[in-house]
Amino acid sequence: MGAVVADDGPSGVKAPDGGWGWAVLFGCFIITGFSYAFPKAVSVFFKELIREFGIGYSDTAWISSILLAMLYGTGPLCSVCVNRFGCRPVMLVGGLFASMGMVIASFCTSIVQIYLTAGVITGLGLALNFQPSLIMLNRYFDKRRPLANGLSAAGSPVFLCALSPLGQILQHEYGWRGGFLILGGMLLNCCVCGALMRPLEPPKKSEATKEPAEKKVKKKLLDFSVFKDGGFVIYTLAASIMVLGLFVPPVFVVSYAKDLGYPDTKAAFLLTILGFIDIFARPICGMVAGLKWVRPRCVYLFSFAMIFNGFTDLMGSMSVDYGGLVVFCIFFGISYGMVGALQFEVLMAIVGTQKFSSAIGLVLLAEAMAVLIGPPSAGKLLDATGRYMFVFIIAGIEVTTSALVLALGNFFCIKKKSEEPHTKEEAAEREELNKSEDKTPEDAKVDSIEVEQFLKDEPEKNGEVVTNPETCV
Repeated sequence: MGAVVADDGPSGVKAPDGGWGWAVLFGCFIITGFSYAFPKAVSVFFKELIREFGIGYSDTAWISSILLAMLYGTGPLCSVCVNRFGCRPVMLVGGLFASMGMVIASFCTSIVQIYLTAGVITGLGLALNFQPSLIMLNRYFDKRRPLANGLSAAGSPVFLCALSPLGQILQHEYGWRGGFLILGGMLLNCCVCGALMRPLEPPKKSEATKEPAEKKVKKKLLDFSVFKDGGFVIYTLAASIMVLGLFVPPVFVVSYAKDLGYPDTKAAFLLTILGFIDIFARPICGMVAGLKWVRPRCVYLFSFAMIFNGFTDLMGSMSVDYGGLVVFCIFFGISYGMVGALQFEVLMAIVGTQKFSSAIGLVLLAEAMAVLIGPPSAGKLLDATGRYMFVFIIAGIEVTTSALVLALGNFFCIKKKSEEPHTKEEAAEREELNKSEDKTPEDAKVDSIEVEQFLKDEPEKNGEVVTNPETCV
């Protein structure tokens, strides 16, 4: 790994859009799968923990909540670590943390100890892997980035479909302690994925350009200047509102089916349907987002995906039988997959490669607050009313509102701003261009005479390429 240096990102390096990037994409696929599916997969051990420690279901549910809170809430810390040490070292340490937390948890004797190990330590390890993997994906792909984001996001439903049955098998064969120990060993694969994140090498510079490169300005560990970008502020606000309702339906749909009188296995099958549709929706949406006409309008496609998701929630609130819930899960899987494939692609497009490492940390921190508020508040609403219809309606309204904030904010604020020069330098360049266009024929004649005289004075240089530090690239 060499010396510890600030992670500058691929300044001056063109994204390869392939090659080793496919290995990076594979690693990102696995990391995304572990990060999003693991908090849900751990829930299969909750009954064993309730029996062992004599606690309630709400006590065990805190494990998943702490995992998600660490994944989202440690965003700025991950940004600082990446900007200070680089993506690969941070991911290797994160993989060790994630594994160590589950291994130590297998020896715990109280639920509080499990909170600290399986919750805090493993959650921090997954966070230290998730964010750097997205940063590296952004650096390795440019033209194919929407497709790459869609394929990596598909790791979440794939791992959810695989880890939940695996967890049940491990619990049956080895108990919760043996299951935790084996899952801890599996999380060491995060270190392998971290090793795949090879930094992009900058182009070799000539001796003439080495001197200016040494005087490079030191990069900030957490760049708060992203808040000066109106597009980023609108995106962060919209994403925070969206997360309030986005994760609510998958949490309550199984209980909704049970409340209608259907058996546990049939109710749980609804999540399998949702996950199966989600697997295909994410890469397909990534392909569509990469189309030449669609990509410049990716923000509006993301807004459409959120409106589609919110509308699905509103229609799902009217379901009165199992068939209605199956139809809801199919359409929710499509819209949920679209949102998952586009959310980070849109952020990358707004802030660019250089500021993405700081931007994603700040966005995840804002979303962490909403993640902790959303499902619990929906649960309180359910306790107060006793009807799932109101839970789905509120979730739909929240997601639809976020879509309108993003679309209208982008249309009225960002579009108008982009029509004007962004900086003083750009305005000066335009002014110079206007002056050159207004140049009279007499001025042009004087210039041609000067050039002619110069060529006569220095005939030996005529026809040769003269290199100097100012003109050499």
